[in-house]
Amino acid sequence: MADLTLTKTRIQAGVYEGVLKADVEGNYFPELKAVHLEKQVGELSLSEDQTLDKTWHVRLSIPADVLTDGVQTFVIVDAKTDATLDSFTIITGEPLDDDLRAEVDLLRAELDMLKKAFRRHCIETT
Repeated sequence: MADLTLTKTRIQAGVYEGVLKADVEGNYFPELKAVHLEKQVGELSLSEDQTLDKTWHVRLSIPADVLTDGVQTFVIVDAKTDATLDSFTIITGEPLDDDLRAEVDLLRAELDMLKKAFRRHCIETT
């Protein structure tokens, strides 16, 4: 099992960029996916860093068709384990009085992922 760390470097021109580091033995290539409202979205690409061992540059083209008024939370997960590696929030429309909606939306997205993992665990252990 790989210990993955994803660090966002920036979001610019509708593209999320980050650096992924893996603490793992032997050959390994990560499989990531971006999730919005429990659906996989965007074109996520990985390119290995030739100067650093077990390091990849991550790019996600944020699809314009999922951006609507309100708070939109995107979660980047390890496709093999469904472990959350990073998340980001985009707020559009009316300015919010407080960032509380973004936090609640992120909690809701993580709770949905936990429910799915718990259900899978229950099925596998029975």
